[in-house]
Amino acid sequence: MKTYERAFWPFLLPALLVYTLLFVAPSLFGFWVSLTRWSGPGSEMTWRGLDNYVALLHNEVFATAFTNTFVMAIAGGALIFGFTFLSMVVLRQLKGRAFIRSVVFLPLVISIIAIGAAVGFLLNPEGALNTVLEWFGLDPQPWLGPEMVFRCIVGGLVWSSTGFYVALMMSAADAIPAHVYEDAQLIGATKWEQFRHITLPLTWDVFAVSAVLWVVNSLKIFDIVLAFTTAGTAAAPPIPARTIAVQQYIVVKGSGLPELGSAAAMGVMTLLVTAVLIVLTRRITRRDRVELS
Repeated sequence: MKTYERAFWPFLLPALLVYTLLFVAPSLFGFWVSLTRWSGPGSEMTWRGLDNYVALLHNEVFATAFTNTFVMAIAGGALIFGFTFLSMVVLRQLKGRAFIRSVVFLPLVISIIAIGAAVGFLLNPEGALNTVLEWFGLDPQPWLGPEMVFRCIVGGLVWSSTGFYVALMMSAADAIPAHVYEDAQLIGATKWEQFRHITLPLTWDVFAVSAVLWVVNSLKIFDIVLAFTTAGTAAAPPIPARTIAVQQYIVVKGSGLPELGSAAAMGVMTLLVTAVLIVLTRRITRRDRVELS
């Protein structure tokens, strides 16, 4: 081993130790727990093998939570990046775009508790939105009812998350020299053509990273569901609104003994789905890097 390679290890080992203690070891323990029936420290741990996974595959509530999580990842991502790309086209030459970008980013810094209170004020049966509908002679809608609550949650998620990705992509777009767009305008390129052939290729690496970040974040959505559905009460979120993370919480903190084995199995399945989606996302967004000469 070369001298510089030996000198490298003392700096690397502390990080590897922390990573092992805080990620690898808990992950392996979680996988072990997923193969058992266990209610926590002080209770007996019974071996179940793959029974927890088989039970989840036949559990309709988990199927709903899994489907909701997947829909949030796909539909929410499509809406968020759709709005992000539209912002990149519209705001590029707009005066006051820094102020508009700040306004779009604002929901990200609002407390989720405040969002939940605002939602309760706007969307409850006697809330502001139904009051406005009644003014126009329209029937009130059960916005937070079982049939519509999930759509409202997706809308709230898009509203609260878009600002981050707009700020990220716009920062990358701002790094493109202005003369590139000026040259494109001289040959008659439209705004859409400038976005397609200049902005998007030169910000593609940032978009690829943003897509991975969204996939990871969307698969662990938890707090916004509780904010929309419980509004500070102790009631469990309705089944049509649940995600995998919410269902894990209910299995552990719900009525009766905690089912840590089932919750751990959900976590392992989520980890596997996350890994698959990240690989797919990276493959879909893979392309040759475009650089300015």
